[in-house]
Amino acid sequence: MDSQSGDVITPERTVSAAAPPSAAPVARPAPSSVAAAPKPSGAIVESTPDPPVNKMRRHIVWASIAGFLITCFLMFLRFFLPRAIFEPSTVFKIGFPSDYALGVDTKWQQEYRIWVGKTSDRLFVIYARCTHLGCTPDWKASENKFKCPCHGSGYDSEGINFEGPAPRPMDRAHVEIDPEGQIVVDTNRLFRWPKGDRNEFEDKDRGAYLSV
Repeated sequence: MDSQSGDVITPERTVSAAAPPSAAPVARPAPSSVAAAPKPSGAIVESTPDPPVNKMRRHIVWASIAGFLITCFLMFLRFFLPRAIFEPSTVFKIGFPSDYALGVDTKWQQEYRIWVGKTSDRLFVIYARCTHLGCTPDWKASENKFKCPCHGSGYDSEGINFEGPAPRPMDRAHVEIDPEGQIVVDTNRLFRWPKGDRNEFEDKDRGAYLSV
């Protein structure tokens, strides 16, 4: 204390700056020796059964696909198969000349579309087709003539036209005798008598008729 001024003097204290505290170590938890328990699995959910409508739709779809494939397969086969039309043979036997009486025999009309005509000196085969539009005439035994039901054309017992719109006589088929003595007919070889043209019915050497 200064005696003259009467002031009290407090001695200074020198405080040294304290060093900052060191960082404390972070405590880490020790690894657990017990394994983590597995999570419980989710609950099992049953699927809803398929409605009958869906099953029916699937059946319809599969049936449609199968039908389409079958149709394509059949079309494929049809494309490669020969498009042949099976018709009766144009060459056939009709028995012996002695099997036929005078006049017109119609027993082969349904099978071969022919009539067998026989006169006192010849046997010939008439192809049963009207020369107007191709209809099959009917034999009218009571009237001794052929009559076409389509347009009324009339032919005599030898197939010669005499009424109606038919322009010429009916054609005749080729005939010949085979080694057994039977008559062989070929309807693919026809003889004609066009109006105003040569009469092919007289061509015996070519097979227009047989002598009896």
